[in-house]
Amino acid sequence: MGQWIQQLVDQLGYLGVAMLMFAETVFPPLPSEVIMPLAGLRVSRGALSLPGVIAAGAAGAMAGNLCWYAVARMLGIDRLHGLVDRHGRWLTLEWQEVERAKTWFRGHGGPFVCIGRIVPTVRSVVSIPAGLVRMPLGPFLLWSTIGTAAWTAMLAAAGYLLGQRYGAVERYVGPVSTAIIIALVLWYAWRVATWGRRHGR
Repeated sequence: MGQWIQQLVDQLGYLGVAMLMFAETVFPPLPSEVIMPLAGLRVSRGALSLPGVIAAGAAGAMAGNLCWYAVARMLGIDRLHGLVDRHGRWLTLEWQEVERAKTWFRGHGGPFVCIGRIVPTVRSVVSIPAGLVRMPLGPFLLWSTIGTAAWTAMLAAAGYLLGQRYGAVERYVGPVSTAIIIALVLWYAWRVATWGRRHGR
């Protein structure tokens, strides 16, 4: 995968970085932990500039973020109500929890979105709760851009500084992503398994 990513960046430059980061946000298994360090490596060789790479990566990721936000906003919290009523166990949600989360998100949504953008795995899906509760577009864009730019800057700078050892970024960040996925799967399995007990059934 790394070779294919590098070829696309070599051929398309900043546009390639933006396209890859857009695809990574919409399709999370394509890892930004490989894309941005590879772009940083191209910077170290003089082919691209670091500010340009960061801007392109952040722009592509933000386009993907907006896609998820728009889909969730179109779904809306009212339609989610029906899904929770019918499939609450498998969603591991009850409507009271959704109402509490909605109230909390309206007070703390901005920082949550910002921090979520720099957490592997979470960063690709944090747009969904923001869209569901109809977080205003302006604050969503502001906080998302801050977090997304910070994430792309860290990865690109790491690739630039490490040069040919850019793969070390993925070796360190990759296990963190895997650990988060495993934790989420275990949490989901526990919620499903204990659903009846928690609801007196």
